[in-house]
This record gives sequence, C-alpha cells and structure tokens, in this order.
Amino acid sequence: MIPQAPSAEWQQENQRYLMQHLNRLRQVLERARGKGEEEKGEKHSYSPSSPSSLPALEKICQNLGLSAFERDILLLCAGVELDASFASLCAEIQGDSQRNYPTFSLALAILEQAYWGALTPDAPLRKWRLMEIGAGNALTTSPLRIDEQILHYLTGIHHLDSRLAGIGTPVKTREKLVPSHWQIAMQMANTWYLAAQSEEVLPILQLCGKDVASQRAIASATCGQINFIPYSIGVELLPHETGNLNLVKSLWEREFALNNTTLLLEWDNWDNSDRKQEMAIAQFIESIQAPVIIISQERRPQKHRPIIAFDVDSPTTEEQRLLWHQTLREFAPSLGEEVENIVSHFNLSAPAIRGVCLKAKSLEETKGETGNGKLQEEHITSSPPSPPSPPSPSSPSSPSSPPSPSSPPSPSSLWDICRTQARPRLDELAQRMESSADWDDLVLPEIEKQVLRDAADQLKQRTKVYEEWGFGGKSKRGLGISALFAGASGTGKTMAAEVLAREMRLDLYRIDLSAVVSKYIGETEKNLGRVFDAAEVGGVILLFDEADAIFGKRSEVKDSRDRHANMEVAYLLQRMEAYPGLSILTTNLKNAIDQAFLRRIRFIVQFPFPDANQRAEIWRRVFPKNTPTEGLDEWKLAKLNVAGGNIRNIALNAAFIAAQAGQVVQMQYILQAAKSEYIKMERPLTDVEVKGWIS
Repeated sequence: MIPQAPSAEWQQENQRYLMQHLNRLRQVLERARGKGEEEKGEKHSYSPSSPSSLPALEKICQNLGLSAFERDILLLCAGVELDASFASLCAEIQGDSQRNYPTFSLALAILEQAYWGALTPDAPLRKWRLMEIGAGNALTTSPLRIDEQILHYLTGIHHLDSRLAGIGTPVKTREKLVPSHWQIAMQMANTWYLAAQSEEVLPILQLCGKDVASQRAIASATCGQINFIPYSIGVELLPHETGNLNLVKSLWEREFALNNTTLLLEWDNWDNSDRKQEMAIAQFIESIQAPVIIISQERRPQKHRPIIAFDVDSPTTEEQRLLWHQTLREFAPSLGEEVENIVSHFNLSAPAIRGVCLKAKSLEETKGETGNGKLQEEHITSSPPSPPSPPSPSSPSSPSSPPSPSSPPSPSSLWDICRTQARPRLDELAQRMESSADWDDLVLPEIEKQVLRDAADQLKQRTKVYEEWGFGGKSKRGLGISALFAGASGTGKTMAAEVLAREMRLDLYRIDLSAVVSKYIGETEKNLGRVFDAAEVGGVILLFDEADAIFGKRSEVKDSRDRHANMEVAYLLQRMEAYPGLSILTTNLKNAIDQAFLRRIRFIVQFPFPDANQRAEIWRRVFPKNTPTEGLDEWKLAKLNVAGGNIRNIALNAAFIAAQAGQVVQMQYILQAAKSEYIKMERPLTDVEVKGWIS
C-alpha cells in the first residue's frame, strides 16, 4: 500500500483549522503583553466525516494523548516557526529581546489549564519527541522548539521522518497474489484485526521462507487490508548504538500513531555474529509499540511478545503454470510446451515470472523494431529529434502502454531469461561453468553413457512422474535426482556434468567441497545450506567437486569429530534428496565412501581410465574442426598412457606451440607439449610411448 497525498479540500480545511488555533494563541500572547483583547464571534468548528479526515493538529492530540495545555505548548512552538509575530511577543512578555522563543515558564504563566507534569519525560510532548528542549540554565527557562517532522505534519505535509527515511523503504509492490499466498495475507490481516478488537498487543507476524519478493507482496497485501502503510528495513541497517536504536523505536512508534506506518524487518542480509547487537535488536522488537512483520528464512522466537509465524512456499506448480498463462496472455497457447518445461525445471516466484515475461516481450519488440529499420534510423540520424507534440485535450495524461509484440516471445529467450533469474545469488557462492561439451565429446563405455542419459531423462520427466502420476504425493523424501561420478582425475567427470547441463539447457555450478568444509561445528552445514537455498529457484545443476573432503568410512563413531563428520554427510545427502533438480558429487576414491551413504544416491557412474582404443577416440575428437593439422596418427598418440583431461591439455598446448611457429599442428608439436605435461605430472615420458612419432 502506497501512502496517498492529502486531498486539496483537506489541505484547505487543515490550513484553516491550524490558523484558527494560531490566531487564538496569538491573542493569548497579546493579552499577556497587556495590549490585546479577546476577539468575540463564532469560532470555527470542524466536524470530520471520518477519522482520516481529521485536521493534523486534532489527529496529533487524539492519537498521542495531548491535553489542551500540551496542545497549546506545541502550538506556541509552531507559531514561532510559522508567524514572525510570535517571536517578538515571546521576547516582550519575558522582558528580554534575546529570549524570543517559548519556554515552559512562559507557558505556565500565560496558558490555561497549566500543570507541571506536561514537561516530564513520560508526558506526551517528550515521550513522542514532539519538541526539543534547548540548552539553558534551568528546565523552565530553556528554549522549546517543535520537532521539524511534526511542524511539517501540522501544515499538511506527510512523509516518513527524514531520520527513518535513510533506513526505511516504502513497499510499493502491487503484485497480485497467487491463491496460497492470498490466504496467508488474509490470515495475517485477521490476526491483527481480532487482536485490535480485543484491545490486545498486536502480535509480531513472521513470514518464513526463501522467496523475499513474495514475502513482501504478502506483507503489502496484509497491510492493505487494514489500511496500514508498510515500510521495509533491513536489520543490518538498524543503529548499533543503544541511544540511536531507541530514537528509531520512538520515531517509528510515532509514525504508526499518526500514519499507520508498519515495520517490515528483513533479516536475511544480516550477519548476527555480534551477540550484543542481536540482543539489542531482540529487545527493540519486544518493546516497540507498533505493528511488526519479520521477513526471514528461519523462525526467530521472541521471549515475551507473542509471535505468529507463517511459512511462505513458492507458488505451487499449478499456480506457476497459471501465472505463466495469464502473463503470456494470447501467446500462451503457442508456448504451452515450453511453459511446461519451464515449470518442470524452475521454481520462480510470481514477481519473477512477470519479470521474465515482460523482459521476453520487450526483447521480441526490440527485435521487431530492429528488423524493420526503426531503431537504426533513430540512431543514424544526425539531426536533433523534434520536440514532442502537446497532447490533445482528449488524450490521457498518463503514457500509453507499449504495444504488444506481434509475435510471441521465442521459447529459447523465455528459457534463457529464466536461467538468469537463478544466477545472482549463486554467482556469489559457486563457480558457474560454461557448458560447451556434447555427447560426441564424451568417450565412455556405452553402459556408463546410458546411465547419464537415464539421469537426463529423469530430470526431464520430474513433473510428470512426481505430480501428474502422483509419486510426489507418496513421500517428499528422495525426490531429488542425485548422482556420484567416480574416477581418477581427468577421466571426464566434469565434462559429463557439462554434457548434461548442455543437454538440459541448464546452468552448471561447481562447488569445491574442500573449500566448503569448516573445522567449526555447524559451519559446513551453513555453507551448504546457502548453496542449496540459492539454487532452489531452479535451472541449475550442482556439481560438488572433491567429495572426498566430506565423505569417508565414518559410520563407526569413535570420537566427536567422526560424529560431526557423519552429521555433515547426512545434511548434504538430505539436501540433495530434497533438491528439485540434479546434484552431482565427484570423487577419486569411491571405495572410501561408506555403502550406507552410497545407497542414498540414485545414480552412480564409474569413469574408468581410458584404454588405448578410447584414448585413440579422444585424440580423434580433441581438435576442433577449424584447427589445421597434418600427419597426426591417433594410434601412435594413444600410446600416451594418460587420461582424457591430460590429452586435452596436450592438444591445447600443441596448438599454441604450432601457432607461435606459424605452422599447423603436427606430431612434433604434440611431442613437445606432451613432455611439458609429463613434467607437470612428475612422470617420465618413456620411449615406448613416443616410438615412431617422428621419423
């Protein structure tokens, strides 16, 4: 919900009401000076049609509990800012030209219904920070000054306090919620409504999940139902110093009292390693007298204030399918098959789906303009553009929406844009690998290739088997597609993952498990959790390299280290089983992994060290078509007893050597590259391996 600007009619009435009270107070000052008389006549009265149409002064008095005396102190301070005569009158009454400001002693002397308690810290004027007390020798003679935000509010200018605007952001989402999310919003609104009806403290509402965009949309819809205005603050932006944190608390309570401003605390970007700061924020949440919605991945319990949590899952598959069709509109029928593929592999929020469709349509429109020469003409012309014609009286003032593209977005552009949705969070946690290899590049026994194809087929048919055929309803455990690639270094494990990624048109992310594992208890699970959480948007194959760093024969627990290692393995397998996609482990030492762990992995592919025939086949395929070669003998090259990864290194280095020599790739250059590779492997290059290479 976005705050609405006050109407012109309200502004006029508010101004008239404020001036009436300032005129009344000026007369009080003039009488106190001894030169004024009370004006006779009918006083201006105001009968609001609703609480929202109250003049600002009246709303402050009602909502913040000001007495008539406190109201007039506030008006006295406002008058000095709005009417030059107030300052001179204050100076004359106090008998000092330098004291041209209100003081509490002045208020006690000239205002009706005066009482000392109005200036205590717990009284409304200071509790709500409506005014500031300047420096002075005594409390009663110190200058009083109205808070700037309250002065603006009195004059009808309503905006978030500048001291909060630096950390608070209005939640402007107008997303239409899917049914499952709308139900949560209604439950939340009813919870607060019933609590308010019972005059109970509003409980904290917490939205738990990974889809921040949907959580914001739900929070916005909740506030819209009860006329609250949501503002979002990241917990990391809250002040660390207690005094400043208390100031934020007081100002936010005042914003709620005057404007129904609601606080959305977003927890996900905060590193809560500072225990003292965490306790201060917990106390802030406990004590703030304003509605609070917490957005976080995990539940955050409070000690005293009631808290009600709601789990926010991504839209269901059916809801996502419906969103795609609604957003694509007339193009949905022609893209039906691609929509099914996208729904099967991506788990996008409603805002993300709308963003993908908008970008795809815009891309298609841009292609159309480029194709018919419209864009080229605009860029090529050297003359300045003509000024736009003024709109006709009958034309709308708002800009018209861009025309729909004449042809539907291409399936490939839709798919590629979906892939980019998953990248921002994962790019910070893992290495994205470009997948250029295909099945022809993979030299493996046919039985191993078939296992890889089976894994790809299962990834393609997940939605049909799990949802349409009902296997997903039987159990949520074990629905992830997991694989273990075992074999010596260079035997093609990473290439096989690249082949699968290219086959499925998915991004491949490599995670080095040796870098993820931490010696600190619980840190390994946190590191893994961040990766899986970021990947669950979909469109990603996860490749966990160096699985030996976490796996091993640990089933027999001998000490606490073994126990924690088992917990780390169990957590990884649990997340792999639940991950809605393909996750792959690679290892050089399959025999070191306990059989109990292996049973939980769906596909196991053994990558054998290539024999001579396989090495010859790798040599035949290793050079790209454009690489000039001469006199290469694959069978002689196959005598090099190295794995496919080493063959690719030798071929690439030989190409560079030949290019530098200005020649085509020949056996002599491969020999030179092979010698370098063997030195790197710390192995001798035998005469048997290179016999007959060069005559």
